[in-house]
Amino acid sequence: MIVRLVVSFCAALLLAACGHAPQAVTFHADDNPEKLSAWGLFTIAAGRIAPHQGMVTYELQTPLFSDYAQKWRTIWMPKGVHAAYRPDTAFDFPVGTIVTKTFYYTAPAGATDPQTSDTVVKMTPATYQTGVAGLDLRHVRLIETRLLVRRATGWVALPYIWDNDGRDATLARTGADIALTLDEGGKKVSFDYSVPNQNQCAGCHVQDFRTRAIEPIGLKARHLNRDFPGEGGEINQLKRLVATGYLTGVPAGAVPRNANWQDLKIGVVARARAYLDINCSHCHNPTGAARTSGLWLDAATIDPRLLGMCKPPVAAGRGTGDRPFDVVPGHPERSILPYRLASTDPGVMMPELGRDIEHQEGVRLIYDYILSLKGACTEDDGTGQAAR
Repeated sequence: MIVRLVVSFCAALLLAACGHAPQAVTFHADDNPEKLSAWGLFTIAAGRIAPHQGMVTYELQTPLFSDYAQKWRTIWMPKGVHAAYRPDTAFDFPVGTIVTKTFYYTAPAGATDPQTSDTVVKMTPATYQTGVAGLDLRHVRLIETRLLVRRATGWVALPYIWDNDGRDATLARTGADIALTLDEGGKKVSFDYSVPNQNQCAGCHVQDFRTRAIEPIGLKARHLNRDFPGEGGEINQLKRLVATGYLTGVPAGAVPRNANWQDLKIGVVARARAYLDINCSHCHNPTGAARTSGLWLDAATIDPRLLGMCKPPVAAGRGTGDRPFDVVPGHPERSILPYRLASTDPGVMMPELGRDIEHQEGVRLIYDYILSLKGACTEDDGTGQAAR
């Protein structure tokens, strides 16, 4: 009897130990743990979620829009390895790299339980958190954390949805829809926030049809080339990655840099191109899923026709909105591009994944961009009228 009690007690201790999060980041080379805590990426205590040692928080020059969700991004690598710089595509990351992106909203002031509040607040400068020391959870509704894990066979994408108590997140292989209400200064907008399934993750992260390999979207020189707080102070992020041993091969000069889409000191064309690059170019590029559309929105493309100027659509169906060309210089109201960016119709909207509501500020930017363009489309649009 005593022996059985001792065995039972030891088994209970073992199970309890297994239920605790690791004390350091743990790379899983083959299995996909059901709980995010098994990766040992974060600690949650005293109303704050914080990254474990060695994780570097980063931000993009212009981020991808996701229904006004705020995002906390980190990267971690095992000791003794590093990524290799590439000028145009994602850096060449070593096996063992873990990239995290945590999506969250600010809960309204006075919310008794931010994690279960269905009403969330549209992002404002006052609610922004850098995430360098983690996130203050007192007014934060955590939604999901997506992992990109670099294994020997390539990258794998794993979406985790945060539990209602906000203490852990559960793997959601099939994705999910989460009903939320956005508060835009007193105007309420209800929508379904969509957590992608693993196949949908590939739909955006496979940027080259020839390899079909998943790659990071934001971890490219032109998106990271900016100052951001963290280790070493507020310095250039590429320099920080070099200083931490995470990146090698960065040239002394001629590093590409996209514009900050919100920086009004920069011309509208540069800001719009940066916005289209991060939101659209993972598909709209010479090797992407939308390559046959003839509309290429990556930063490297400079041919006006490939950028949509006076270009008729390719098999867009009702996605044209009866507009003649992708972009009609000076006439956003006659251009397909802003029409599809503004739409919330699943059969029309672009991007096809990652949003349920219109990004009003982003659409306004594209309107202003097209208004700034000079020229005229002289081809007959099929109605007997030239687009001018």
